[in-house]
Amino acid sequence: MIKKLLIANRGEIAVRIIRACKEMGIETATVYSTADKDSLHVKMADCAVCIGPPPSAKSYLVKENLIEAAIKTGCEALHPGVGFLSENAAFARAVTEAGLVFIGPASEVIALLGDKVKARETAKRFGLPITPGTEGAVSSVEEARKAVEMLGLPVIIKAAAGGGGKGMRIVRAESEIASNLQIAIAEAQANFADGRVFIERYVENPRHVELQILSDGVGNVAVLGERDCSVQRNHQKLIEESPSTAVNDEMRRVMKEGAVGMFRELHYTGAGTIEFLVEAERNQFYFMEVNARVQVEHPVSELVSGVDIIREQILACTSAAMDITADTIRLNGAAIECRINALSPGKISALEVPGGPGVRFDSFLYTGCMVPPYYDSLVAKLIVHSPTRERAIERMNRALGELCIEGIVTNRDEQMNIINHPVFRSGKFGTSFIEEEMGR
Repeated sequence: MIKKLLIANRGEIAVRIIRACKEMGIETATVYSTADKDSLHVKMADCAVCIGPPPSAKSYLVKENLIEAAIKTGCEALHPGVGFLSENAAFARAVTEAGLVFIGPASEVIALLGDKVKARETAKRFGLPITPGTEGAVSSVEEARKAVEMLGLPVIIKAAAGGGGKGMRIVRAESEIASNLQIAIAEAQANFADGRVFIERYVENPRHVELQILSDGVGNVAVLGERDCSVQRNHQKLIEESPSTAVNDEMRRVMKEGAVGMFRELHYTGAGTIEFLVEAERNQFYFMEVNARVQVEHPVSELVSGVDIIREQILACTSAAMDITADTIRLNGAAIECRINALSPGKISALEVPGGPGVRFDSFLYTGCMVPPYYDSLVAKLIVHSPTRERAIERMNRALGELCIEGIVTNRDEQMNIINHPVFRSGKFGTSFIEEEMGR
């Protein structure tokens, strides 16, 4: 067991990792920009190192400063958290070359899975259906036109090395091919320093479903059920739940078998997520990508499985011996997570956190803290667990009503509108739910 770990991140995920480490008897060091000097993760860690000014490009994304902070504070391992450098193969390699343990898969695995073209090829070998698309990258308008002729319209152009909606363009008419290809390539190059794109058939209003995996790299691969992340805006998730109302037992079995085989062959270590597009009416699903890290929405899977994902992730990467096995996983009830996003920066003047049975609140907020304008808008996650989906919705409705955050504008009211919408409550909706049903 390691004795000290550096958390190369900020916000609620840094707080979450610190709490897991405290329970494991692991000391923690963390990093912060000057904008985060009074942040909760700085107050909670055993020690903290300032790594630069507010812009992430000059602080949280500077690989050398993060590694130096880990070495300077006597850490044996580094946890990248989510976002920032968590799926950066070069960073993972640099961490291990510095003699530290990277809490995540090997850099070679991150590189393979981060390339969506190669990831599609790998998934296909393990019987996971992939969306019909080009075999490799597309670089010219002529190649794009041939792909559209083969696939039919609409299609979607995607960055091979990207995610989060960047370098992604939907094409519904032949006249849109050239301009959208140019935009997608430019966005991919600007955001990921890799201008390669590929083309897939566009699945209209699918369900977005993902499997939560934990793997120790020596054959023990545990699947903690699936999450449904279909409620999203501009490819940014708003609500996640487990289990998914769109996945049947046979679909779940095929997804699980393919995922386990894939992770075993890759000797994957730690937490990871395989994402799928599901056409519920056709009883069809397609592999989309692998996120080689812990996800923001991991608490949903923790509540239905009873597994501490961060703990198991650290164990898998530092001792190759998780506390769990595939045979010990038992899934119970339903869980829902609402992301609470800041719509403005500011100082928290009052904070009332919901409580009661089956309610969890993950956040870095406290009364008097500042929410800076420089980073991701996520400030909290409200998660509930109950025996059934219907009761979980009512519990979330109650918990959102109790939540009070003053000093900034948040999306709490919008989340209440979503979970009380009849289409959401029916369980029959897709990724276009917000645009089609909420009018924006």
